[in-house]
Amino acid sequence: MSTPGLLSDTALAVFRLNGQFLSAAERLARPAGLTAAWWQVLGAVLREPLPVAGIARAMGVTRQSVQRVADLLVERGLAVYEPNPAHRRAKLLAPTDEGRAAVDRITPGHAEFAARLGEALGGEEAFAEVRDALERLSKALDGLEARDTDGGGPAGA
Repeated sequence: MSTPGLLSDTALAVFRLNGQFLSAAERLARPAGLTAAWWQVLGAVLREPLPVAGIARAMGVTRQSVQRVADLLVERGLAVYEPNPAHRRAKLLAPTDEGRAAVDRITPGHAEFAARLGEALGGEEAFAEVRDALERLSKALDGLEARDTDGGGPAGA
């Protein structure tokens, strides 16, 4: 198979995986009163409050989409905006106790799903290999994107 064909097949597989993960996340989050997007944004700030732009960068999505979810989380009492000592206008998003409790309600189902998926992949070592391959792919794409953004242009340009 040609390299362009491998790229197309890989992209299609990743798009399908994204849909499958989002569907699984919706099923896991629903009983806790969350959506997959709400869970994802709350999960990003469980360890420490972050600005919306930082959450968006970590998730690989637009700042605007995270801003919409963050505003909904605040409106529903699942998160709050806090002052940001590093930036007057870019507030930090932090979970409330209610937001943390909602995420905690997902944990048992998440753990059970992770165990079943790991078993289907052939065990924890095989699961780690899949994760490592996806992380290598992401880093390679980041490197190409940085080069293209810095004016290096796409290969062969």
